[in-house]
Amino acid sequence: MSNKLIKFFNITGLTWFVPLVKIAAGENPAQQLRQLWLIMGVPIVAFVLFLGLWSVTASRINTSLGAIPGPVAVWHEVEGLIDEHFAEKVKMAEFYKRQDQRNQEKLAEDPAAEIKFRPYTGKSTYLDQIITSLYTVFAGFLIATILAVPLGILCGMSPVINTAINPLIQIFKPVSPLAWLPIVTLVVSAVYITTDDSWFAKSFITSAVTVTLCSLWPTLINTAVGVSSIDRDLSNVGKVLRLDWPTQIKRIILPSALPYIFTGMRLSLGVGWMVLIAAEMLAQNPGLGKFVWDEFQNGSSNSLGRIMVAVFTIGIIGFILDRIMQSLQTVFSFSKI
Repeated sequence: MSNKLIKFFNITGLTWFVPLVKIAAGENPAQQLRQLWLIMGVPIVAFVLFLGLWSVTASRINTSLGAIPGPVAVWHEVEGLIDEHFAEKVKMAEFYKRQDQRNQEKLAEDPAAEIKFRPYTGKSTYLDQIITSLYTVFAGFLIATILAVPLGILCGMSPVINTAINPLIQIFKPVSPLAWLPIVTLVVSAVYITTDDSWFAKSFITSAVTVTLCSLWPTLINTAVGVSSIDRDLSNVGKVLRLDWPTQIKRIILPSALPYIFTGMRLSLGVGWMVLIAAEMLAQNPGLGKFVWDEFQNGSSNSLGRIMVAVFTIGIIGFILDRIMQSLQTVFSFSKI
């Protein structure tokens, strides 16, 4: 049982629980407590020192929006944003309750009356904007993966295709999202016409496509490297058995290249999350990027504190996304944990 727990914690990245499991299993407590101190105690002490240094130096730096807020002030902004979220949800519930009541009264007077259901148009809360950003980055990441993996397999299987595409990869890989965004905006505006029944807003499409263009390269490159690095004996087995290309890809190439593919996907998701914030700022997609931009433009006394809340949120979510991809990478690496 302890071995299964240790394996689970190693896969999920929760390695700070491993010494506790080993202590419960009867291993040397002194050695495990020392290990626990190294992997959990030291980071906590370092973070506390960071908070202390931040608290001491913050009040000494003045900006056009006032003094830099310390940890306590930033935490107060977190509480304020959460309170605003629940207050907005109460307003939304009351709006739909009043709408249902009006519709019922209308139907009571005239059963054949036409009933209209209007969506709530209140402002997006901070938690809503987090969900929007996650939805957008996963959409762009999914599109990037769908494009990059097949193209990477082709590049890895064919030196000719790899030689032909490699210059394009090297040219477009370092392009900033700020350079892609105007082009994507113009193309989306020309091609995608929104109506009242449209599934997606233009700002969402623009942000997601920008994420795609900036994040597909790590997956493409790693997939190509993984496919080209497959053991020649495995390739020869496929030739001896006279397997067709789809069967070779399914049975030999993909299983062997999966660790490389997931490494590329992990890098792509990190790039996509970083790119998303800049894309949302300029495309005005109602996510974290727009939240930061709106607070900067607002210039109120608590704007700087809210921006710092967004900075920590972006960093924490990025860390969690990387942990998730790292866990998937570990599962598909076929290595002993």
